[in-house]
Amino acid sequence: MKTNSDVVIIGGGLAGLASALHLSQKGLKVTLIEKSSYPRHKVCGEYISNEILPYLKWLEIDISKLHPTHITKFEFTTRKGKTASANLPLGGFGISRYQLDNFLYQKAITNGCIVIKEMVTDVSFDNDLFTITTPEQILFSKIVLGAFGKRSNIDQVLSREFFNKKSPWLAVKAHYNGKFENDVVALHNFNGGYCGVSKVENNIINICYLADYTTFKQYKNIEEYQRNVLYKNKQLKTILENSTLLFDKPLTISQISFDKKQAIENHILMMGDTAGLIHPLCGNGMAMAIHSAKIASELVLDYYSSTIPSREILEKSYQQQWQQHFGKRLFMGRILAKILRNKTITNALVAITAALPMLLPAIIKQTHGKPIAIN
Repeated sequence: MKTNSDVVIIGGGLAGLASALHLSQKGLKVTLIEKSSYPRHKVCGEYISNEILPYLKWLEIDISKLHPTHITKFEFTTRKGKTASANLPLGGFGISRYQLDNFLYQKAITNGCIVIKEMVTDVSFDNDLFTITTPEQILFSKIVLGAFGKRSNIDQVLSREFFNKKSPWLAVKAHYNGKFENDVVALHNFNGGYCGVSKVENNIINICYLADYTTFKQYKNIEEYQRNVLYKNKQLKTILENSTLLFDKPLTISQISFDKKQAIENHILMMGDTAGLIHPLCGNGMAMAIHSAKIASELVLDYYSSTIPSREILEKSYQQQWQQHFGKRLFMGRILAKILRNKTITNALVAITAALPMLLPAIIKQTHGKPIAIN
């Protein structure tokens, strides 16, 4: 079967769903291809900065219906338990991907988006037209948006540079019952990684950590790794020992790459993690994904209305806006990641932020954006 759409979106995470909503709301015919069913859990920190609330409102997404937690404080601890804390400049909210992605998906269906549950096996571009191949059908479109996440078979199909480099990082995530402040997002440093802790809806604690594989592979399983490595951070040990796992087992994802990626590949506009993955320690990847969908969608609409006269200008404009909004954040994320892997520098940084309380909010601002402007 062959299907024609104004826009084909590959990947149904936050960026893919937000762009599907945006473009369908403006009358374009949108087909979204996602290999997994909704609802589903995803490896994610599940904290979102309030910077994206104006855009969600514009998309007619009432996030309050999901009963998110309201987060106003940030806490950081070193491996030895030294603590620095600050009020978040904009604040944020905690919501699970299980709830949020499904909420956006249902809205996209209501908007008339076509959602195909398949895996894309090939994407080619010729004579100003994309051909998108799945096991069951072939689709054609003038515009393709890439929102297929941190690592995908499509990255290999497109021969993206980062895909062939081994990465030392893996991530582990699970939901728990236990005691934790509703208004805090915490980051706990440990040998070989760092762990984010915050509440989402229904009084659930989300714990998600990034670990160095060299350290991780020394142990038989996740439980043994946590007891021997994460528990060295006393605050993290207290949280884990007094919490009950709600999943059958934690979710994991390996080969997470923080190398630079191109925002345009083979004329596909990449969004969210597909265009550039910010270190989880910066706690704002979800907001960046949603914001990138807004940028891409507005430019695609301008292209279809001929306000942008050519594909070349479309791609150049997207590249420029991506760099303008996210380049500095990604750079700061890489710098902070290097700092947190050095125990001496980390301890010194915490001591300095304790002496200078305004320093930590200033650092946080470097990894967060301003409230999204709606024209």
